[in-house]
Amino acid sequence: MATTDRTVRGANGSGEAFKKLRESMRGRVITPANPEYEGARRVWNGTIDKRPAVVATCHGISDVIEAVNFARTHGLRVSVRGGGHNVAGIAVDEGGLVVDLSGLNSVHVNPAARRVRAGGGARLGDLDRESQVFGLAVPSGLVADTGVAGLTLGGGLGWMRRKYGLGCDNLISVDVVTADGRAVTASAQENTDLFWALRGGGGGFGVVTSFEFRAYPLGPDVFLGFVFYPFTKAREALQFFREYTEHAPEEVGLIAVCMTTPEGEPIPENARGQKAVGFAAPYIGPPDEGERVLRPVREFSTPLADLSSVMPWTSVQRMFDEDYPTGRRYYWKSAYLTGLDDGAIDRIVKYGSESPSPLSTIDIWHLGGAISRPREETAAAHRDAPYLLGFESNWDDPSQDETNVGWTRRSWDDVQPFSTGGMYVNFPGYAEDRTFNRLAFGDSLERLEVIKRKYDPTGLFA
Repeated sequence: MATTDRTVRGANGSGEAFKKLRESMRGRVITPANPEYEGARRVWNGTIDKRPAVVATCHGISDVIEAVNFARTHGLRVSVRGGGHNVAGIAVDEGGLVVDLSGLNSVHVNPAARRVRAGGGARLGDLDRESQVFGLAVPSGLVADTGVAGLTLGGGLGWMRRKYGLGCDNLISVDVVTADGRAVTASAQENTDLFWALRGGGGGFGVVTSFEFRAYPLGPDVFLGFVFYPFTKAREALQFFREYTEHAPEEVGLIAVCMTTPEGEPIPENARGQKAVGFAAPYIGPPDEGERVLRPVREFSTPLADLSSVMPWTSVQRMFDEDYPTGRRYYWKSAYLTGLDDGAIDRIVKYGSESPSPLSTIDIWHLGGAISRPREETAAAHRDAPYLLGFESNWDDPSQDETNVGWTRRSWDDVQPFSTGGMYVNFPGYAEDRTFNRLAFGDSLERLEVIKRKYDPTGLFA
C-alpha cells in the first residue's frame, strides 16, 4: 500500500487533498477539525474508541467511488459503516477512512416478485417496516437498529433462520464498489466468486451499496412464545429446551437465555430483577398454529412470567431494542456446539449464575432446519452445528470493563470441550483470537483468501 500523503496524515482537514475530496462528493467529509467529528467516529459499542483520519458520509454510489479512490491514492485503509452495530467495532479503523453509508438507507419492495432491495446503510427496522406493508418479511436479525449490511455479510441469524435459512442465504444480488473503484453487480450469474464470498464471508471484499433479498409471506400478526422460569430451575429448563428442540418444527427458532429479568414493564412487578431462564420464539406461520406448537414451552413448569401473545411482526422485531442502546458497553463471544449434553448445560448454568452484570446474558440458539441443508453457494460456515452459544457481556460502567470482558472470556474458554471449534462471525469478541479467521470461516477460509487477493490485492479494506 502506498505511503500516506502528508496532507492527509496531518488529519486537520485543511489540506489540499481533503479539499478536493470535499469538492468531489455530495456527502460530508468529516475530519478531526470538524465539530461533528466526535459523533461521526462513534459506533454502537461504547467500548470502541477509534480515531479515523476521515469519515466520508456517502449519499450515493458515486460518493462511495470517490471515497474509495481517495483512500487508495493516499494509502488509507477503508472501513465501512452500515449500521455501525458490529460488536467488534469494525466500522471504524484507526487512522483510516470510514465509508459511512447511513445516507444509503432506502428500501424498495417488489411484492409481485417477492423481492426487497435495501441500501447499504439500511437497518432492520427499515427493512421490516417497508416489507410488512405488503405482508412480506425478509430473514434478518432480532434488533431493529442493527445494520442490514453487517448482519447479512456475516451470515445473518434471526427468528426465521430454521424455516428460510440465514440472511445471506436469501440474497439474490448485491451492488459492490471494489478496491479499484469499479461499481459491479455480484449474483449467481455475474462475479459469482465475489457473490459467494459476500454471502457469509464478511465484508472485507468491497463496499456493498445495496442488497437484493428474497422475501416471504408473514404477518401482519404472529404468535410469540415468551416465558421466564426461575433460575433455580435452570438445569431442568435447559434439559427441556434440549428435548423440545430435538423435535421442533422448522417454523420455531427457539432461543434459551440465562439472564436477569428487566426492572420494568412488561415484566410483572414480582418477577423483576430476578435470575431466570427465558424462552423466546415467534412462530413463522399462522398464529393459532403457533399457540398450539409453543404451548409446551409455556407449560414446562410454573413460570415467573409469561408474556406470550399474538402481536405484529414488526413489534416482535423491536422487542429487544431497549436492551441494546447505543453507547452501552458490549463484549460478545460465541461457540457452535456439538450438542447440549448435561456437561455443557452444567457449565452454562455455572457461568449464568456468576454473571457480573445484570444486563448480561448467555444465549443458546437452536439451529438446524434450513440452515443445515447444504448451501455450497455461500461462504457461511458451521452449518451442521445444532446450537450456537453466545456469551453477551453488556454493562454501562467503564470501570467494570475488565470484570465483564473477563467473565465472557473465561466462560468461552470453559465451553470449548463442547464446541465444534467454530465462532459466529457477528459475535466475535474484538476478533482478537489469533485463529479468529479459522474459527469464523472454517472450511471456507482458503477460498475466501483467494477471492480477497483477487478483489483487494493491496488489503485496502479493513
